[in-house]
Amino acid sequence: MATETVSPACTGSSLLQPISEIINLPLDQVNFVVCQLFALLTAFWFRLYLHPSKTSPFVRHVVATLLGLYFALFCFGWYALHFLVQSGLTYGIMILTGVEHMHKYCLVVALGYLSFCQITRVYVFDYGMYSADFTGPMMVITQKITSLAFEIHDGMCRKEEQLTPNQKLLAIRRMPSLLEYFSYNCNFMGILAGPTSSYNDYIAFIEGTPCRHNKDHQTNGKTNGRHKQDPSPNIEVVRKLATCFFSLMVFLSVCKVFPVERNIDDDFIANTPFYAQVVYLYLSMLTTRPKYYFVWTLADAINNAAGFGFNGYNSDGSPRWDLISNLRITDIEFATSFKMFLDNWNIQTAHWLKRVCYERCPYNPTAATFILSAMWHGAYPGYYLTFLTGIVVTLAARAMRHNVRPYFLGSPSHKLLYDGITWAGTQIAICYTVVPFVLLSVGPSMKFYRSWYFSVHIGCVLLAVALPVKPRHLRLKEAPVLSHQDSTDGHCNQKTKAT
Repeated sequence: MATETVSPACTGSSLLQPISEIINLPLDQVNFVVCQLFALLTAFWFRLYLHPSKTSPFVRHVVATLLGLYFALFCFGWYALHFLVQSGLTYGIMILTGVEHMHKYCLVVALGYLSFCQITRVYVFDYGMYSADFTGPMMVITQKITSLAFEIHDGMCRKEEQLTPNQKLLAIRRMPSLLEYFSYNCNFMGILAGPTSSYNDYIAFIEGTPCRHNKDHQTNGKTNGRHKQDPSPNIEVVRKLATCFFSLMVFLSVCKVFPVERNIDDDFIANTPFYAQVVYLYLSMLTTRPKYYFVWTLADAINNAAGFGFNGYNSDGSPRWDLISNLRITDIEFATSFKMFLDNWNIQTAHWLKRVCYERCPYNPTAATFILSAMWHGAYPGYYLTFLTGIVVTLAARAMRHNVRPYFLGSPSHKLLYDGITWAGTQIAICYTVVPFVLLSVGPSMKFYRSWYFSVHIGCVLLAVALPVKPRHLRLKEAPVLSHQDSTDGHCNQKTKAT
């Protein structure tokens, strides 16, 4: 692979242009997939030949960083310099400012720089196009920068008794070196598609030290009766690659059959019964998800192949490789609540939003979290319509759970009926909410909502106003055990609960 010439459609390497023309896919997508497959092979080599038992953390950091920057250069050309500029600016802030306020400065600068790049890419260069979207990796780097800044603030500024159990676990007690910082942000395993991980987990992986999940299960040098050394990820990688292949085949074969744009076609709206519109909406949004399943599962497999992502053992002794997984497909497709869907979709981003915003915002944390998520996603107006709609849907779903669900817990049949109804309601609400996310523009998005007479908006507002829900601090007081479990962000092997 080389970066010698540049095509007008893609600022990265044009080496794979012939393959792009043969399979009729954009060059930037071909570059991305090939780089990820190459990263997968490199990850196996990294685990086998640069294992912590064979080489120093310094060498692992250097190799991981240089490979990551090379992949970024291959995919995005000199736009990859933005990754270094964003990381360098925020590292300077961490070094030059005091730990008391550095987390706030880093959040503003990292998010501001990301927003500047997103706005210029959208409104100056290629509105509605996805070629050379170098801001995708910057979104993950922004998460890492801000997470790290807050964790350093927790570890070096705040008192132990002020921290939640999860904040104590993630707190960083020393300033990372420049090499560690760039390795964390730009390593080859996550430079193109993430996922985000905690800094402590990444450093433990690089140095080969026991992770927190290992410490919880160690007995006489063994983990659940096994040796302390992490098990082989090969079976898990093969399983995830099979999921990637199936997701890609579904996306390529079905996506064009149910285009999302048909939901706003005048003839479709005028001549299709409303129940059929609902079914088509569900199918059209369902077929957009496999591309995310493909990208995120492949990224997870790359990290696992390198030995990163081991999360202890299940009760039956089988290894878990979900420490930094970004989705749980079964829980997404069978979610019986809006929160259950969000908790299993883009999991690491949900953890990031919870850690840097929801847990720390003193006023209306739900609204603040959705607004931050919209800003982080980009400059398209459709993102803001989706996340603003998500606020009222979340409040309505919370009100329904607290006031209606207890009446259906008396018998298994009633619970099954409730789950069936809430599954259908959740899927419709999710599809309705994310249509602007796919359509991107205000005009088409509002046309869709008008065709539905803003019915979900109105219904959710009425439910949120009519049904009482106790304030968050009172709910946490009444359920301290549940609150502690939630704060672990899935590092304890618990089942996600419906809301």
